[in-house]
Amino acid sequence: MGITPGDKDQPAQYTLRAGEQRLDLNARLGQSLHLRHTGAIACTHCGRPIRKSFAQGHCYPCFKRLAQCDTCIVKPELCHYFAGTCREPEWGERHCFQPHVIYLANSSGLKVGITRKTQMPTRWLDQGAIQALPILEVDTRQQSGFVEVLFKEQVADRTNWRAMLKGEVAPMDLRAERDRLLESLAGGLANLRERFGDDFVRFLDAEPMSFKYPVLQSPTKVVSHNFDKNPDVSGTLLGLKGQYVMLDTGVINLRKFSGYEVSVQ
Repeated sequence: MGITPGDKDQPAQYTLRAGEQRLDLNARLGQSLHLRHTGAIACTHCGRPIRKSFAQGHCYPCFKRLAQCDTCIVKPELCHYFAGTCREPEWGERHCFQPHVIYLANSSGLKVGITRKTQMPTRWLDQGAIQALPILEVDTRQQSGFVEVLFKEQVADRTNWRAMLKGEVAPMDLRAERDRLLESLAGGLANLRERFGDDFVRFLDAEPMSFKYPVLQSPTKVVSHNFDKNPDVSGTLLGLKGQYVMLDTGVINLRKFSGYEVSVQ
């Protein structure tokens, strides 16, 4: 499922790939939608047929071999490139040794996160954030992990997806939250600068961004569909937020089922 930001006050635009077609999901709000898992699953990296996927769409050998499936992707402060044990050094050099941004977002409340500079605003749309503010920039993914660990002492780093889907999230003054956190964590940031150099982390005086999503009606009680338990998912399409398709019968996170062959009606 593809997501692009909307223009001005317009909601994000969602498309669903079905074979060679790209379906405009925004235009289908209020209509019936039937998704059926055929039973086939393919590794999203090597393409071979599998019975079970790991790390959102990988076969087990790829899951154990690829750098993008290593623990340090989730916890970048654990990067072991300089120990000479990176699974794919060339991949790490292309993806991890480039500018990363530490940001604040409001998806189910205030959270901190990191992303490659080139992934803004895609990362925030994937999370269903209604607001986001980049606050700091560093040169590598590992460095962004060290900064994120510091911020996690005072702010969450995960989205409560149920609260995000219910839409009960009030707007926040992200610049005020940024200033509060930077003041509170000044000592910890000074320690990191002493370790990595004065120009290790750079302040970003950015404007907050706001996002809207195509939602006719948010669920009051979140029921989750799962292709592994029931291959047929159908209902009236009520909304799209983050990677979730919201039906009157429940919600489904399509990112979770990467590599699954699904028919669409």
